[in-house]
Amino acid sequence: MTTLAFRTATLSHTGGRPINEDACGYRNGCWVVADGLGGHGGGEVASRLAVDSLLQQADLPLPMDAAGLIQALAAAEQAIHHQQKTDSRLSQMRTTLVLLCSDGHNALWAHIGDSRLYHLRDGRIHFQTRDHSVPQAIADAGEIAPAEIRFHEDRNRLLRSLGNDKAQRPTLAEALLPLRAGDVFLLCTDGFWEYVTEAEMEVTLAKAASPGQWLQSMAFVLLRRATAVHDNYTALAVFVDPWSPEP
Repeated sequence: MTTLAFRTATLSHTGGRPINEDACGYRNGCWVVADGLGGHGGGEVASRLAVDSLLQQADLPLPMDAAGLIQALAAAEQAIHHQQKTDSRLSQMRTTLVLLCSDGHNALWAHIGDSRLYHLRDGRIHFQTRDHSVPQAIADAGEIAPAEIRFHEDRNRLLRSLGNDKAQRPTLAEALLPLRAGDVFLLCTDGFWEYVTEAEMEVTLAKAASPGQWLQSMAFVLLRRATAVHDNYTALAVFVDPWSPEP
């Protein structure tokens, strides 16, 4: 079986806010994006702890099964809980998180909160995660269209996050995803997807020669539409390429 290769680019900005509570990173077939919840204090600490914990575990690397991802997420949450107990000012910090892992043949993903993963194949969105949020629940009930989630009055009401006192309930991929050369993944916070529609993701991808170019094109769309006080925005793009040996 041929091992595939990856090209990755990241983009993270404060937007119209004083600090950036988003965090992202990638290493050894592991890509992570997290969005600290500003209303709870210490959001930037929670998101960074979660990302750093998962990337450290990727040095092993992470197991390519659901049990392995759940264990990795539990370790990330444990790091957050430890800091909550160490510093009372951070006792309520929370974060969303979306994680993609691959061994070069297959991929697995997991997420909690409203940071999203999009999988594009043949230039079209093949799959996208469903938020753990009140508007998503309303959309699932058929009371609003999925497109209305973006600007719903309860858009910031999350049902799940890392760092709270409730049992961790991430959503994981139902099965291993066999990768194809040409597959594309986008991991992003709500401050990004709120201003870039799924159709715009596809259109900008068709004109992009690299993951960095794709992110910059989408950021241009975002900045034309965003308000002056818009949220932090972070995105991580992964292009799946055929493997080729070094010359």
